Order: sequence, then C-alpha cells, then structure tokens
Amino acid sequence: MNQTPSTRPIIEVHDVDKHFGSFQALKSVSATFLDGQVSAIVGPSGSGKSTFLRTLNRLEKHDGGSIVIDGITLDDDLRHLDAIRREVGMVFQNFNLFSHLTILRNVSLAPIRVRKLARAAAEERALALLERVGLGDQADKYPVALSGGQQQRVAIARALAMDPKVLLFDEPTSALDPELVNEVLVVMRELAHTGITMLVVTHEMSFAREVADRLIFFDQGAILEDTTPAEFFSNPRHARAKEFLSQVRGAT
Repeated sequence: MNQTPSTRPIIEVHDVDKHFGSFQALKSVSATFLDGQVSAIVGPSGSGKSTFLRTLNRLEKHDGGSIVIDGITLDDDLRHLDAIRREVGMVFQNFNLFSHLTILRNVSLAPIRVRKLARAAAEERALALLERVGLGDQADKYPVALSGGQQQRVAIARALAMDPKVLLFDEPTSALDPELVNEVLVVMRELAHTGITMLVVTHEMSFAREVADRLIFFDQGAILEDTTPAEFFSNPRHARAKEFLSQVRGAT
C-alpha cells in the first residue's frame, strides 16, 4: 500500500480555464491534491489531461482561475514560477534528454545549475538515482545508445535529482514499445510508495487501478469523475466514463 497521504493540500486548482484560440481545452477545472497523494488522470485523447498537467508548471499559461502549489500562487511573477519549478518535476512522453550529454550529465546538470550543488555531490546523487532506476551501469553512455524504456527511466532519475515535492508524469509510457512499458511502470510503482506527490496522466489502466490513491476522469476539458480507482472501475457514475471503460484495454 502507498503511504497514507497527509491532509495538507499541496496543489490547489480553482476554476481554471485554458483556450487555444477559439477552442476551450480546460473548462472551470477545480481540484485539490494532498501531499503524498498518487493521482491517476485518465480520459480519451484530447480531453484536456495533458493540458491540465502542463498548466501546473506553467508550460501552458492558464487563462482564468487560480493555481496554488505549496502555498505559492502560479502567476506572472517570475520569482513564483522559479520557486514552483524547483519543487515540481515533470516526466514527458518523449523523454526530452539532452542528446549531446552523457546519462550522468543529463541527471546531474539541473542540480548544478539550479540548486548550485557542487558537481561532485550532484554526480554522486545522480549515480545513486541511476542505480535506483536500474541504470547505474549506463552512466557514461549517451541517450542514443539506450532503449526508449531506459531513456524514460533516465528522465525519471533526472526529475528526482531536483528532490521535488511533486512529480508530474505526462503519459510516460505512450511513446514506448509495449515490451518496454513494464520496466518504466516498475519504477513508478516503487516511487508511489515513497510518499512523493504524483500526478500521472496515463492510458495504463492497470497502473491506475493498482497504484493510485485517486482517479480523475477528464472529458472535453472538464473533470467528470473524481473518486477512488476501485469506485471508478466498479461503479462509474457518468455515462461517458462507462463508455470510456468499455473501450480501453485493461479496464475490466
């Protein structure tokens, strides 16, 4: 079982809207996430899941409403943005590793540049994190020499190197060949038991069912269900959620 989340809100989202031209990607989205909570965010493609995640670290600027992370309001104040990005790590679909840097440098660079950690200390921590994700023997290689699953595990180690309070995962297995998915999910399952706050946009229903404390279902830019995985998979309230579950692999 995951560690019991605290009752302290770490992310507070109120009535958030997001437009891309005339298209409204997020419609008055509100949700509060507790410190240490593991939340799976599911829904059909184009439903607003990834856009929502990207608003939480200002990769997408929200047009209305408010976002507060660990007591800091996410707004146009660059000091606020810098403080939030120090505490919120993100793992993307397509790894986003620096191809010209070794795996070790990919993981150690941000702590050196952003947290002003001495290089020796940053590399020591990077090596420990690479060991944690099963890649301690790959430190001197470049990303091109690794499989997609290995690269995604490096990306997770890189996010952890900043010692974040929150980890955001934007469909971290969707770009992987099926046989590589499980090696990434194994690492994520281990992280879910450490007490770190995780928000995971995913199509992996087995992960959502087994690991998450909470499940949020998006459709057409809005949250239609916000419940436990057990309740969502056994008794979805909304007709759209029932339709979604009938169509996705691993939901039944």
